[in-house]
Amino acid sequence: MKPNSGTLVINIMNGGKAEAYEGVYQCTARNERGAAISNNIVIRPSRSPLWTKEKLEPNQVREGDSLVLHCRPPVGLPPPIIFWMDNAFQRLPQSERVSQGLNGDLYFSNVQPEDTREDYICYARFNHTQTIQQKQPISVKVFSMDSLNDTIAANLSDTDIYGAKPVTERQPILLTPTGSTSTKVELRGNVLLLECIAAGLPTPVIHWIKEGGELPANRTFFENFKKTLKIIDVSEADSGNYKCIARNILGSAHHVISVTVKAAPYWITAPRNLVLSPGEDGTLICRANGNPKPNISWLANGVPIAIAPEDPSRKVDGDTIIFSHVQERSSAVYQCNASNEYGYLLANAFVNVLAEPPRILTPANKLYQVISDSPALLDCAYFGSPKPEIEWFKGVKGSILRGSEYVFHDNGTLEIPVAQKDSTGTYTCVARNELGKVQNEVQLEVKDPTMIIKQPEYKVIQRYGQVSFECIIKHDSTLLPTVIWLKDNDELPDDERFLVGKDNLTIMNVTDKDDGTYTCIVNTTLDSVSASAVLTVVAAPPTPAIIYARPNPPFDLELTGQLERSVELSWIPGDENNSPITNFVIEYEDGLHEPGVWHYQTEVPGTQTTVQLKLSPYVNYSFRVIAVNEIGRSQPSEPSEQYLTKSANPDENPSNVQGIGSEPDNLVITWESLKGFQSNGPGLQYKVSWRQKDVDDEWTSVIVANVSKYIVSGTPTFVPYEIKVQALNDLGYAPEPSEVIGHSGEDLPMVAPGNVQVHVINSTLAKVHWDPVPLKTVRGHLQGYKVYYWKVQSLSRRSRRHVEKKILTFRGNKTFGMLPGLEPYSSYKLNVRVVNGKGEGPASPDKVFKTPEGVPSSPSFLKITNPTLDSLTLEWGSPTHPNGVLTSYILKFQPINNTHELGPLVEIRIPANESSLILKNLNYSTRYKFYFNAQTSVGSGNQITEEAVTIMDEVQPLYPRIRNVTTAAAETYANISWEYEGPDHANFYVEYGVAGSKEDWKKEIVNGSRSFFVLKGLTPGTAYKVRVGAEGLSGFRSSEDVFETGPAMASRQVDIATQGWFIGLMCAVALLILILLIVCFIRRNKGGKYPVKEKEDAHADPEIQPMKEDDGTFGEYSDAEDHKPLKKGSRTPSDRTVKKEDSDDSLVDYGEGVNGQFNEDGSFIGQYSGKKEKEPAEGNESSEAPSPVNAMNSFV
Repeated sequence: MKPNSGTLVINIMNGGKAEAYEGVYQCTARNERGAAISNNIVIRPSRSPLWTKEKLEPNQVREGDSLVLHCRPPVGLPPPIIFWMDNAFQRLPQSERVSQGLNGDLYFSNVQPEDTREDYICYARFNHTQTIQQKQPISVKVFSMDSLNDTIAANLSDTDIYGAKPVTERQPILLTPTGSTSTKVELRGNVLLLECIAAGLPTPVIHWIKEGGELPANRTFFENFKKTLKIIDVSEADSGNYKCIARNILGSAHHVISVTVKAAPYWITAPRNLVLSPGEDGTLICRANGNPKPNISWLANGVPIAIAPEDPSRKVDGDTIIFSHVQERSSAVYQCNASNEYGYLLANAFVNVLAEPPRILTPANKLYQVISDSPALLDCAYFGSPKPEIEWFKGVKGSILRGSEYVFHDNGTLEIPVAQKDSTGTYTCVARNELGKVQNEVQLEVKDPTMIIKQPEYKVIQRYGQVSFECIIKHDSTLLPTVIWLKDNDELPDDERFLVGKDNLTIMNVTDKDDGTYTCIVNTTLDSVSASAVLTVVAAPPTPAIIYARPNPPFDLELTGQLERSVELSWIPGDENNSPITNFVIEYEDGLHEPGVWHYQTEVPGTQTTVQLKLSPYVNYSFRVIAVNEIGRSQPSEPSEQYLTKSANPDENPSNVQGIGSEPDNLVITWESLKGFQSNGPGLQYKVSWRQKDVDDEWTSVIVANVSKYIVSGTPTFVPYEIKVQALNDLGYAPEPSEVIGHSGEDLPMVAPGNVQVHVINSTLAKVHWDPVPLKTVRGHLQGYKVYYWKVQSLSRRSRRHVEKKILTFRGNKTFGMLPGLEPYSSYKLNVRVVNGKGEGPASPDKVFKTPEGVPSSPSFLKITNPTLDSLTLEWGSPTHPNGVLTSYILKFQPINNTHELGPLVEIRIPANESSLILKNLNYSTRYKFYFNAQTSVGSGNQITEEAVTIMDEVQPLYPRIRNVTTAAAETYANISWEYEGPDHANFYVEYGVAGSKEDWKKEIVNGSRSFFVLKGLTPGTAYKVRVGAEGLSGFRSSEDVFETGPAMASRQVDIATQGWFIGLMCAVALLILILLIVCFIRRNKGGKYPVKEKEDAHADPEIQPMKEDDGTFGEYSDAEDHKPLKKGSRTPSDRTVKKEDSDDSLVDYGEGVNGQFNEDGSFIGQYSGKKEKEPAEGNESSEAPSPVNAMNSFV
């Protein structure tokens, strides 16, 4: 055992066998106050036995059949990690068809010809001993149907009937587990793994369900292509029947696994150390749960309490020890043991009977300095038994501090949430108990805040000009400020042109590079402020005499002095174009790895035309040069000749090496790969090495191809690892790399924060405390804590509402936080959760707290009506947010004369249950101003004001009159009308709402001075209330009227003109008419000749020519005046009339009489325009209105 320590060291490095130290160990620590004991520590040596030799027969299987390759690894301690690889140490690919089971066996749902191979090798890795055992290779040969048929055909004659059956599809059967049901027992808090692997063709798909329930959300995961169901952090509620279903197109198979969750003992309430003073009472409580229920036993100083020395002040009652009137000899260490068949818990609790007068641990006269309007925390750390009471005083003889402006913490700290200048002074902390009293003084100084009273302003300056930014500050005289100037959030350039003064920044000879944002930062030891301004640089007016331009590109590039790692480059500069060349930029191209991509190599002053360049191995270099002057950069020069350097070992290793787990059981090692030219030679690879930190393990290494990631599987959850990645190529290794620390994957936190306490500071602010969770249960990087809180109900209204949870996040290992913005006089709940990189842990039990009363909001409205000679009627609404129990209303009023001077103020207190008041004995024709607010026991709320006037004697009332409000309602609208008596130019408005509803009135403004209005957008079949008012006249409205809209029609008369079929029909008719018109006009332009076969048959006109027999065409009808200009209506027949019976298809029927004409687009004009008077005919023309319709009647 180490000296001055309780650590027992077992060292077998110098000889000895680990088996000799196998056993159960327990540590006991003892002094005169008692004895504490540790949990049992079991030491077992790790074992990695060899694989038993066995003769493995080749597996010959037909295509489509299932296959199981058994691994059967040797039993080790701890159990090995199993994986399958081939002779080339490459993992065998797995899929829904081929996968590894939890027992390590390799399952084939159906085999395929590509599964044929002779190197199926099962490996067992024993992590603790850093050894890997290998099973003998297993051979698998798959006979495909085609090859089997060829073999049969070769051995049979042509007359034989041969041929193997083709691959047949099969419905699923379960390979594991077997049978229809099985059982599984798992311990609470562990990971539950259930597995189902099925055979079948096509490959079955696995589905999981829980009978009579659902799979737990956020804790359920599927692995191994859904063949493994994983539930983390299981509890008793996860017990039940889980069914896996394997399904393909031919059918399904299922298996039911009955899961029982048992539990090793776990704490409900662990015993805690107890500090008592002589004569006090106390209890030790030890409560645990488990399945089965654990047994509770007590020990005193490591001895069973039944045989321990008797103590008359001690009484054991099951899981509780009760202490009464303890004495100093009662001090002891008590152990609570809770055990069942799955484990045990042991906890020590020190009962310390101590009599100590108070002591204050905070240094005397400690000085605290804060800025005005910020919180101040004054410490008073104390110790004593019994626990001292703490009181704070201001000044030496000041009174005790109380009230909402102070917060008193349990650790003795005094908090002043908003410190003011008058808070400065001496504060005295007094700690007292029955054994004495002690006090300590501390000093508080409240400083004025630092302010920038004149901030820098936006500037636009011409190039080569001068600009200045001001930053004038005001600060506390006792604080020493420092002023820092930044450009674009970075330090100012190291340039003598930048002059920093006491209150300003001046930039001389401004250039384009000075463009940006300039920030003035003022720091003191207590606060910091800043202000920014933007500087924009514009070009100065050009000088016509000189033209400046970018330089011409360099030329004649030449390589000399070629060595393995260097070469000399020279060039001739081009024309500088009136602006001196300031520097040359040299770029290179790697034609071997990145052809066509140019990289920056170096740059040299504009006076230099040669440069010695450092080179890397295994790069095919080309160089080019770019000249730069004040105007800009030249075009690149022509490339130089190529130069290929020799290969070499890598000079550097990958950068940005990281180890971050993506899953709780892996470690993902990533790095930034070397660029092509950094490889220094062919065959670039990486040697990845890792070992667990703070554990005496050897490095585990693998060599991977030119990739940037490697995944280590089977790691413990969130443990640190030492990682290094080394580059190598065909010529050798890079230098030894440096080590970095990474962590395996995070998992969700295991426990919730405990001992959540809420301290309500005032009606809108509360402070929540909690105990930090043990870091080992965080299982990841602690990011902070989240507090979920929500309002349950208002204590004044007793009405619940929709719960809207709010979340506050506190970063880091913080154990308290403030909850702002609470509603007074309300009941709240909250819980706390720990957060890591994986997510949130379980929530703590909900904590209920209530906020005290606050001052109410202003009354919802104040309305003054019914003015008389000496009285006014006041009506009001209760506050929207009472924030407590209303005690009364306060009404104040005073008269106002014509010069707006205020008279004496009268105050009236009104009971809280009143909603109206008639004020009497007022002066006639007098304007009064009213101030009205509500009160709770805390104080008065905000007030609302209103003005009103009493009427004059023997004159008409000042207010106009609106009467006879009438409504005429339709289905979705209503016409409102009224009569108005009063002054002209009144502006009216209409208010309406659903009758019987408590919703606010909706308001519509009436344009002009009309006495009617149309309300639109109403709901059919609904009763509405309506009233009319005049703008600018306080409280003046008409009486309410009630009306009801008409019911909604089940179906409405359809307007045929809006129907799609009718529109389509009309378009078709119009198109037909247009075609006919075109034909008509073509015939007319040819001389008025057209076929009249039908007319010849009907009228036997002697002028109609007979049909020509040679070509089968009709003769042509010709008017006597065929070659004269056509007159309106000249295309009618010789009798100048068209009878209805002449054509049943006459389009005249579609119009209204003869006026049914068509517009240019074919629409009916007459149908929508109505009948018109007939116009007189021209000369001998037809009395009918001439139109193209008449012309068409001739040949339709």
